[in-house]
Amino acid sequence: MENWDYRRTWYHGSQQEITTLRIGSSITQEKAIACAFSHRPSLISISDAGSIKHDGVVPGYLYVVSEEIDEHDVEPHPHPSNVTRWEWLTKRELHVRLVEHTYIPPEEQLTEDEIISLRRKQRERSEQR
Repeated sequence: MENWDYRRTWYHGSQQEITTLRIGSSITQEKAIACAFSHRPSLISISDAGSIKHDGVVPGYLYVVSEEIDEHDVEPHPHPSNVTRWEWLTKRELHVRLVEHTYIPPEEQLTEDEIISLRRKQRERSEQR
């Protein structure tokens, strides 16, 4: 992909201790998103201001990719909410290095009302297709 800075740091959030990412793994250049994914959420909400909330409940691990990446190594995730290219899929195995153990800050936890609202919006979007 032209005009993308592949030299920026790439992150991966996981619930497991790993040293290598498999082909098809999700990575991002957004540290906060990788941290959120490390908690195994079923819902993630990103506000217009960029704050992230989710329904994940487990501590996890934050990794950085420890080798260079170029346009041949990754591709944008095809899902519709990825228009800003915040999530990418690996096209080869990549070595990672543990950065930190992650814990869930209370301000990142979705409330029950927020979860109900997000699920309602998901249903409405799927009914419109």
